[in-house]
Amino acid sequence: MIKFLDLEKINNRFRAEFDEKIKEILDSGWYLLGKNVESFEQNFADYCGTKYCVGVGNGLDALILIIKAYGFKEGDEIIVPANTYIATILAITYNGCTPVLVEPDINTYNINPDLIEEKITEKTKAIMPVHLYGQAVEMEKLWDLAKKYNLKIIEDSAQAHGAIYNGKRAGNLGDASGFSFYPGKNLGCIGDGGCVTTNDKELADKIRAIRNYGSNIKYHNIYQGVNSRLDEIHAAVLNVKLPYLDKDNQRRREIAEYYLNNIKNDKIITRKPYSKNANVWHVFPVRTENRDAFQQYLNDNEIQTLIHYPIPPHKQECYGELNNYILPVTEEIHRTIISLPISPVMSDNEVQKVVEVVNKY
Repeated sequence: MIKFLDLEKINNRFRAEFDEKIKEILDSGWYLLGKNVESFEQNFADYCGTKYCVGVGNGLDALILIIKAYGFKEGDEIIVPANTYIATILAITYNGCTPVLVEPDINTYNINPDLIEEKITEKTKAIMPVHLYGQAVEMEKLWDLAKKYNLKIIEDSAQAHGAIYNGKRAGNLGDASGFSFYPGKNLGCIGDGGCVTTNDKELADKIRAIRNYGSNIKYHNIYQGVNSRLDEIHAAVLNVKLPYLDKDNQRRREIAEYYLNNIKNDKIITRKPYSKNANVWHVFPVRTENRDAFQQYLNDNEIQTLIHYPIPPHKQECYGELNNYILPVTEEIHRTIISLPISPVMSDNEVQKVVEVVNKY
């Protein structure tokens, strides 16, 4: 079976370094908010080109804490792509804000910049672009709208570690950005983890306190905070893997380019990247009618796939208040999309087999 993502193989490349770092942490007796977290925060800020990085418990918390730190009020609106993973929407509603769903571009699967302005009202406080599947959103129109209407831009960069747009990396394309380090991400730890990147010192300091019960000094609480801290072991793992991220992303691009050039089947629609460096191919999505039959065919031929994502947020049971949205492009994508295997440890033979099997469908 060609695995969709062979995490064991990915992480075994670093096993000796992991073992050494974890032993050091165990021997130190310091497991939270220590030198490994501080080091990773600096290293990842440098990598993204931002002034600040704040490690938190996971990617959802990263977005929740950004919105919380901005102090948006109940009923404030945040514009968001309709076809994102539900975590983006959860971060908005958790803070009592209202998600305003915008259709994606059918070719990029990212938010359609031309449809945003008509959704802006006096209640709008932010635009939350999602660099979905690893491709950075085309940001110029969003920057113009943010300036025109005095809006914040909060990036959801959970799938786009290392993506570059106009010379800047994801995480440095807005006012603040949330990252996930879930194990399956391009930069993943060995459990849940996340961070916020920003150039805003006041925001970074506030999030740094909120993540730790609202406290900068033990037992002195200046905010009603939460417990959402990146731990030392995960930070150490991320520090080991970060220097290899660009190389891993380049391998993903090579595989994606092979897929794009060699999948020749009228039943399969591939995503066309608008810029090579803008896409780090967290997943390689394709669309096809009768997706279930296609997935079963691939499984029968020893190729594992995943669906990102089968149900759009506005059709989820927990969001009945969003059911009145009419979103044909979003629903078409969610109905037909399926992700082929892609990872930095796939062999050329595996990549070629995927193409051969897909072309015979």
